[in-house]
Amino acid sequence: MATQNPAASVQGVAIRVTRLDSVGNPKTGAFDSYTTNSFIRVSFTPEYEEGDEITEKRADGTVCVSFKAPDTLKRVTMELAICEPDPELTNLVSGGILLTRQTTPADDDTVRSVGWAAAQVGEDPSGDGVCVEVWSYAVVNGKRASANPYFRWIFPFVKVRQSGDRVIENGLLANTFEGFGLGNAAFGTSIDQSWEWPAVADRPYAYARVGWAPVGLNGFYKWTPGDPPTAVPTTKMVDPGAGTNVPGTANYDRTKPTDSILKSNKDTVDTTP
Repeated sequence: MATQNPAASVQGVAIRVTRLDSVGNPKTGAFDSYTTNSFIRVSFTPEYEEGDEITEKRADGTVCVSFKAPDTLKRVTMELAICEPDPELTNLVSGGILLTRQTTPADDDTVRSVGWAAAQVGEDPSGDGVCVEVWSYAVVNGKRASANPYFRWIFPFVKVRQSGDRVIENGLLANTFEGFGLGNAAFGTSIDQSWEWPAVADRPYAYARVGWAPVGLNGFYKWTPGDPPTAVPTTKMVDPGAGTNVPGTANYDRTKPTDSILKSNKDTVDTTP
């Protein structure tokens, strides 16, 4: 009797990246969880510590004792490559400052992300880390499976930074991030309470066949538990304003956490070519 419905994992259809707090809980603020299909790949490699090998020889040169301790998993090394220099996702996974501009004076609903500034020299760009969830198609006999048509891959704790050469040329500018992943029991059932196996969240990665994926979603969302969960898009950016800890302002204190959003000093979008 078969105990599973075999399927291959083909293509990536969605990725959700959620900011973690200092103890590993997925944060639930308006700009803490980002979902998109504009990624090229998510790659991960289990990294093992080789066990010690002990060998002793007799006086005649032959081996009298031989023992090899088991190799043990330490972490996974990870790489995330996205299609474009997405400032919001870049800010979420590698810190820095999100640059915004207001298209209509005094209307916070029209503040839009237009760029990103890197973390400062000496600053940890990945902060408290993120959790990463990726969905791919489950394929059976050359077509998508009729039952549980997706694989869901979870990485409960990830810290990455920008990597690779940034080349502005007659070609695509590379947008890659690399780092490592570990277990995180605080990941629990994920931000929308849809992960059914919280007991394995303390491991660096896991996957399962599921019936739903956040296909077609792009941007920041607040998630509501359900079956399937529902996503409410968030478009109103927060203006830090005067008196907050923003680089470039008179009261900036580098020893304190900074705001991750900085508004332009222009009132409207400059449409000059």
